[in-house]
Amino acid sequence: MPLRAALCALAGVCTFLSAGPVSAQGDALRIGSKRFSESYLLGAILVRSAEAAGAKTEYREGLGNTAIVFAALRQGSIDLYPDYTGTIAAEILHQPAAAATLESINEGLRPLGIAAGIPFGFDDSYAIAMNGSLAQERGVTTISQLASLPRLRLGLSQEFLGRADGWPGLAQAYGLPQRPVALDHGLAYQALRSGQVDAIDAYSTDANLQRYALRILRDDRHFFPRYDAVVVYRADVPARFPRAWAAMAALSGAIDQRAMISMNAAVELEHRSFSSVAENFLAGHGQPGQRSRGLWTKVFGEDFWTLTAQHIRLVAVSVCLAFIIGVPLGVAAASSPTAGNVILALTAALQTIPALALLAMLIPLVGTIGTVPALIALFLYALLPIVRNACVALRDIPVGLRMAALALGLTRWQRLRFVEIPLATPVILAGVKTAAVWSVGTATIAAFIGAGGYGERISIGLALNDNEMLWAGAIPSALLAVTTQALFEAAEYWWRRRHAMTATSVDSRTP
Repeated sequence: MPLRAALCALAGVCTFLSAGPVSAQGDALRIGSKRFSESYLLGAILVRSAEAAGAKTEYREGLGNTAIVFAALRQGSIDLYPDYTGTIAAEILHQPAAAATLESINEGLRPLGIAAGIPFGFDDSYAIAMNGSLAQERGVTTISQLASLPRLRLGLSQEFLGRADGWPGLAQAYGLPQRPVALDHGLAYQALRSGQVDAIDAYSTDANLQRYALRILRDDRHFFPRYDAVVVYRADVPARFPRAWAAMAALSGAIDQRAMISMNAAVELEHRSFSSVAENFLAGHGQPGQRSRGLWTKVFGEDFWTLTAQHIRLVAVSVCLAFIIGVPLGVAAASSPTAGNVILALTAALQTIPALALLAMLIPLVGTIGTVPALIALFLYALLPIVRNACVALRDIPVGLRMAALALGLTRWQRLRFVEIPLATPVILAGVKTAAVWSVGTATIAAFIGAGGYGERISIGLALNDNEMLWAGAIPSALLAVTTQALFEAAEYWWRRRHAMTATSVDSRTP
């Protein structure tokens, strides 16, 4: 039976791919980072330091905002990540950030089995940066002056808009009337340069501040606290990885403001890789890493096959699960109008949940980041086309064929198995094809919670405003979608040809 063969094939692929090497090793030091260039860089420096001490590491870069990364730390999905004292105090401990010290932060983190330490040596405070020529024209030098400019267009990062030490507190402290728009931080400078916004949130170590001749507005009411860069880690890390911890502890005070700005410039302006900048910093070289060698070098970089395997595994396993669950749901939906309305409404409703929101909601539910919540999300998104196609195909089977099967004395299960499912197979497989192609594109979002795949490159490209890196993730993803489409088209052609040959053979034996 074609549908049974397809099910066996998908199950085989699912088993083969999910049985691959497990990325998270119990003896590996798992280091995470947030989704902006400085966090990527600090994470890479920590990784290289630990590896130089002989430790096995697993780098889960670009996991998302503070809430996601800290949740991963608490759940044990990562062992440590770089953060900032002001962020820890305001966002995690809900303490007054201005008065926070490393000692008070550790006192608050201690009941959670977490600690903060290894201050890198620089402060990366929030700031409001304004178009330099516009600031000069309006005579704006301080944040408080923005209160008299209600039509000023602010483009602020999503995390800054939601943080207590970000826009809500800033607007209240200064009485700001503007209604800012949300922008990914990696795209904010481009929007400012093109004149789409007039001011953005920035970091004091951003390399783009001088490049775009921006004016940092003076925080005249001292709203922003210090944001000293530190390492946030699980309290047992020093005992579990003593040599790696000693190597990372040597970084305390090793990075000053100028060094951090220089490294940020190397990746953001010169498009050098995080790993090479980190290696050159640790080696004490004057040149901050090797320059990127172009688009196709990035597309077929050393991580190409690893990311490809991760992306295919995400798609194959999720679609296989959706196929196994979706076809019976489609059968149930076709058997009863009431049940059909409920099932189709629920599966359609799942499509309306934004992918990042669904991933964020799944992390606390499953207690981990990475592959598991990503697979659940992709499975839920893949259900609709499979359930809908199965339901429609079964409902559209001619009444005459149903009556003929009934007249032959076939049971409900026999009619479904030998008559209805075979007739509905082409439409069901078309739904599986749609789900697979959709999943190839949607799987790129999984990289934002550490599940890997081509989305890792897209995440880095967004953080750096690096179009080549964006294309290096988008091109393989598009090619994989086209390949998936072609494979299903070939399978449908084979099925139609086999079905036609079978029918011809039967007709030739008929007297």
